[in-house]
Amino acid sequence: MRPRKSTLTDPELQIMKIVWRLEKTTVRAVYEELLERRKIAYTTVMTVMRTLEQKGYLKSSQDERAYVYQPTRPKNQVIKGMVKEFVDRVFNGSAERLVAHLLEDRRLSESELREIARLIGKDK
Repeated sequence: MRPRKSTLTDPELQIMKIVWRLEKTTVRAVYEELLERRKIAYTTVMTVMRTLEQKGYLKSSQDERAYVYQPTRPKNQVIKGMVKEFVDRVFNGSAERLVAHLLEDRRLSESELREIARLIGKDK
């Protein structure tokens, strides 16, 4: 059996963004917020949150009648890991190739290009 992939799927990331913002939450609260955006089953949210707990992204504790979930890692740490994994997988670890691809794609606005240049100049 293959080991479980530790990176976040799109539904997992969507739920993690809610949990990071709320800091402590229940399945019900996440479900209700997701339901405002799209149709989703309560059991689906519960299953995804259990998977996130198994992957080590969430921890739970029982509070009166419901489980309360909290993130185990800060958002910036998780995103940094996801970006690194993406660069490693798609660009063979080359951040330069990623930036070159973004620049060649020309989907960056002038203000985004200025900000990138500012950030590059800041490191020198």
